[in-house]
Amino acid sequence: MTEVVRDVVFSSPPGYRPLSLDLHLPDARAGGAEAEALAPVIVFLHGGGWRVGSRRMFVPKFSDAETFGRLTSAGFAVASVDYRLTGEALFPAQLDDVRAALDWLRASGGEHGIDASRMVVWGESAGGHLASLAGIDRQLGVRGVVAWYPPTDLIAFRKPGPGDERPTREEQLIGGVIDDMPDAAALASPARLVHPDAPPFHVAHGDADEAVDLSQSELLVAALRREGAHAELQVVPGAGHMWQGLASLDAVMEPAIAFARNVTG
Repeated sequence: MTEVVRDVVFSSPPGYRPLSLDLHLPDARAGGAEAEALAPVIVFLHGGGWRVGSRRMFVPKFSDAETFGRLTSAGFAVASVDYRLTGEALFPAQLDDVRAALDWLRASGGEHGIDASRMVVWGESAGGHLASLAGIDRQLGVRGVVAWYPPTDLIAFRKPGPGDERPTREEQLIGGVIDDMPDAAALASPARLVHPDAPPFHVAHGDADEAVDLSQSELLVAALRREGAHAELQVVPGAGHMWQGLASLDAVMEPAIAFARNVTG
């Protein structure tokens, strides 16, 4: 049976709430046997438009057994991580929190049977955006990135229309209108920050996504390939945001797990 260690505080930013993570440990690690090899780790970042969401949920409408349990059954530890939401702090606070979580895993992961030198950052939607930024941060040295339907270029994002909610999620992230803050928007756009040393990326996106257009993933993958980095794009026919329209996650979990296995050795 998989062990879950909940509410582990990994960072206490001054003036903000403590930030926690949950550790989902594979069966071989749950008994604490020292003879077992350390497990590679997936750092999971939840979605929610940077303003809502919970580390307790992988994808809405799909169970823990189909998500966290699927990964631990494949031999991965999973660290599902908090980050400050936009009602609490503006970007880059969210990325700073991801960095703090990775630092904690490198310092303390071994106590839980985790090999933090074999780390994949995996996020969905807003979490996919942060996972992409973490992946291209040369200082973090992750082995790979799995990004599901991520916003990747705030400047190229669909402009709000007359009936749209304002400020948009993207405006709330950087604290102003995108066109008025191009430098800040560019620094929050992974598709504009890629480089040849970026780790391998596995990007998956539904072609019926009305919240984050497929073009956002296409921009990121194209930019990575131009730089000579490895990037694969899985387009899922008929799937909407948060994999709406899929009865099962098999079609998207299996390629992502195979990718994570490959990059973690």
